[in-house]
Amino acid sequence: MDLETRLLQQILTEAGQLPEVLLLKPVTASTNDDVREIALKGVQQVLVTSVRQTRGRGQRQRQWVSPEGNIYLSTLLNTRTPIDGRLALEIALNILQMPSLKDLHLQVKWPNDLYSLQGKWGGILVEPLNAHQAVVGVGLNVLPIPKEGIEQAASSLTELGLEQFDRIQLTAELYLAIQQAGEWFSHNSYNLAARFNHYAAFKDQPVEIEHLQGISQGIFLGIRNDGAIEIQHNGKIEHHFQGRLRLQTAQQPEH
Repeated sequence: MDLETRLLQQILTEAGQLPEVLLLKPVTASTNDDVREIALKGVQQVLVTSVRQTRGRGQRQRQWVSPEGNIYLSTLLNTRTPIDGRLALEIALNILQMPSLKDLHLQVKWPNDLYSLQGKWGGILVEPLNAHQAVVGVGLNVLPIPKEGIEQAASSLTELGLEQFDRIQLTAELYLAIQQAGEWFSHNSYNLAARFNHYAAFKDQPVEIEHLQGISQGIFLGIRNDGAIEIQHNGKIEHHFQGRLRLQTAQQPEH
């Protein structure tokens, strides 16, 4: 067993959260796929990380750029509450409370982006296996990433003020944050709207949301406790549980 694995085992053991299976890989196709394969064998607690992914993915199977040096982590989350869209929001909020990150000015962009005024620095992918179990993948841009081929503004934690970091410590904090998010979710995501809207990117700004019925525009009011987004347009309020949120084109800042 290598030194990094032993260190991570020690931190998680001290926190009382050591999973049954813990794998630190130099490279893999997808950490989510790795966890899914292990979970299908009946294992209930899994943590897989990789220094690089060759087929990382985000929402709707979009490619997740996964250069060497950042953090790619997937785990298995078991919940008492049937899984819905609130889970990704809870995961994002708990990541922002990680000890290494809590002093940075970070945001969450509904429904699953880790965001900032300088752009996206991470993403969350929740892939349910059944009503009470999901593979949760998180990618964090710790170091700057190539901007070519990226369809939205991107940033990294070092660009946002993370001066010194320990990769194993960050990995441990991230795993613990995801597990804590599962507890919040299993307790019915108490007071979710107020907690989320405090960190919500684009709140009170003109936005457009691309959803199954088309594209809606209006002022982003925040989310409801059930996780739905609220958009105000011409005195009426629309709500959506799924979609892609962005600033209205005319309002987008230059980068």
